[in-house]
Amino acid sequence: MNTSIKFLILGFIVLSFSACNMEKSPSSKSAESAETIEVKNILVEEVLTKEQQDALTPDDVIELLKEGNNRFMNNDLTARDHSKQVRNSTLSQYPKAIVLSCVDSRVPVEDVFDRGIGDVFVARVAGNFVNEDILGSMEFACKVSGSKLILVMGHEHCGAVKAAVDDVKLGNITPMLQKIRPAVEMVTYEGERNSGNPEFVSMVCETNVNNTIEKIRLESPILKEMEDNGEIKIVGAVYDMDNGMVSWLN
Repeated sequence: MNTSIKFLILGFIVLSFSACNMEKSPSSKSAESAETIEVKNILVEEVLTKEQQDALTPDDVIELLKEGNNRFMNNDLTARDHSKQVRNSTLSQYPKAIVLSCVDSRVPVEDVFDRGIGDVFVARVAGNFVNEDILGSMEFACKVSGSKLILVMGHEHCGAVKAAVDDVKLGNITPMLQKIRPAVEMVTYEGERNSGNPEFVSMVCETNVNNTIEKIRLESPILKEMEDNGEIKIVGAVYDMDNGMVSWLN
């Protein structure tokens, strides 16, 4: 084939390929722009400092958790640069609160309150009761690390509460449920007292939260004194599995 013809054909191919790319470029640029905007919208929320923690009151922390829960329910969680938060919290931590929750996988505590790395301590045990280890963890969170709030959070349809209601016997679950059984006995109720009755289970769940709060005050003189001095608050709540709302108890 003549060399001139070869170059002519090659030139035509290159031009055709370039034209195709030019047709695609607006959408490509749009996709790139959208990606850039999305990255720019990520909030690098600063990890709480000691000075910021000291400035908070227990009521401030409750309000922040309520606001975060509203965002969670509205599917408006804060976008965070977790990698940067990890690096920023490497050497210290000054969380606002410690939350005692059930182990239930459907209750993602940090997400429920729209909190990031370094924001809250979380202790979890089936049935959200306290023992010596959890009390020690709470004392560390508040007396040593400066947290302003202890939140005991039960949840709707709690399997541990249902098992305690039915007095289940199974391995190490048996002694565990004995920590919750007092709440079952305390509820005055005329209807069916079993796990098939959602109303009774709900009453036991709330009573269990209140019992746990009283046990904290009774068995930790350190935390009781801090609460009496207004340094911390010890409060309860119940998480609604249907809509993600946290209902705060009086």
